[in-house]
Amino acid sequence: MLTGFEKIIEERIRAAQLKGDFDNLPGSGKPLVFENDGHIPEELRLAHKILKNADCLPPEIELKKEILKTEDLLAGMADTAEKYHVMKKLNFLIMKLNAMRNSNVVFEVPQKYLGKVADQITTRHVPPKNNPD
Repeated sequence: MLTGFEKIIEERIRAAQLKGDFDNLPGSGKPLVFENDGHIPEELRLAHKILKNADCLPPEIELKKEILKTEDLLAGMADTAEKYHVMKKLNFLIMKLNAMRNSNVVFEVPQKYLGKVADQITTRHVPPKNNPD
């Protein structure tokens, strides 16, 4: 038995079908394509679908994308002063991402200091000592 509200809905759908409102819809006659969302908890699937359809990313994913763009920018730089400023920005973004996660320190993304120090050590030229012998 249909409730009053369901009856109104059914009548409106039937009227729209008779008028032909559902004819020539995009994807008409084609099978539905379902996304594989098994990796998303069931209670979050609807929210995830709404955000995805609206082209909204979770803040953590947007931050990761910005980190990747900044790393690409840094890789193509030659100016040391500019590289320093971009490195500071990159480390800030990584720190922000790590703070967002509230997880164990082991799982944090490391900041980009080690590579720079290693580059300086390997590229630094130490002149040989002059031996009077």
